[in-house]
Amino acid sequence: QVQLLQSEGGLVETGGSLRLSCAVAGPTFTTAAVGWFRQAPGKEREFVIAISWSGGSKYYSDSANGRFTITKDIAKNTVYLQMNSLRPEDTGEYYCAADKGLKSAQSMAVSLVHEYWGQGSQVTVSS
Repeated sequence: QVQLLQSEGGLVETGGSLRLSCAVAGPTFTTAAVGWFRQAPGKEREFVIAISWSGGSKYYSDSANGRFTITKDIAKNTVYLQMNSLRPEDTGEYYCAADKGLKSAQSMAVSLVHEYWGQGSQVTVSS
């Protein structure tokens, strides 16, 4: 059984930073690609950023490029999303997702269908 356990989100001011974590419980962490998605109120869920199973490649949405980073700590079975220069439009529920099977980072971006999902973390950026 694989579970993704997310950290709590938070409230930050415009221009601030926030780090979310996604702990992967189960035997597949080392072979799993992990991505972050978000859903703003009244909008569809969208891809944000992803990291390949090896950690060797990353894939960014246009909105994340230059502001967000993703890292994978194999020793802690955890993936981190570091968000800097936050904007009000970054507000939403953030979800991590994982696919096992040696997937690439880019593969996480082509679909919203993934094997495992975290419980969500609310991020609110005040203007």
